[in-house]
Amino acid sequence: MEAIAIPKGFRVTPEQFEQLASAEQLARMELTQDGELIVMSPTGGEAGRKNRRLTQQIGIWTDRDGTGEAFDSSTVFVLPNGARRSPDVSWIRLECWNGLTLKEKQGFPPIAPDFVIELVSPSDMKNQRYEDLQEKMKEYLENGVKLGWLIEPSAKTVEIYRVGQQVEILNNPQTLSGEDVLPGFILDLSEIF
Repeated sequence: MEAIAIPKGFRVTPEQFEQLASAEQLARMELTQDGELIVMSPTGGEAGRKNRRLTQQIGIWTDRDGTGEAFDSSTVFVLPNGARRSPDVSWIRLECWNGLTLKEKQGFPPIAPDFVIELVSPSDMKNQRYEDLQEKMKEYLENGVKLGWLIEPSAKTVEIYRVGQQVEILNNPQTLSGEDVLPGFILDLSEIF
């Protein structure tokens, strides 16, 4: 089957998005609050390796800590503004997760994570999507995310997004603290940078 190019700004309804997501398992997709369909190319090997390391670190901490649930990049969340977003790594406090019905947990959970990580991949830089990722991070905060990290491995920078604060940019940090959102979590960036 020939690939179909989705023009930028292509709009679908939430119902059409649900149908596409069920039918097309090869592509990662998101839906903006305005109904713009975003189809993301599959991850390359290096980005996939780094993303796995991020997911592994938060997963190990989550299992030990027991106060929440962690999710990988294949999980789509329905944000309060109606957007369907899929962070590279996310975490939700257990009491919020347990407040969802089984049906909500099995579908696209209608909840904003407490914490998200977006990892900038080489294709993001090549396709000039970095600004889109920055806007996505702002959208997360506007919809209830309390802490977010936008990690750019090639420049060795991290943008930290916090509710009610200016974005903090760190150059070549070795670790990141989960602060009061994920108390005790320290992300080791040595395998990412």
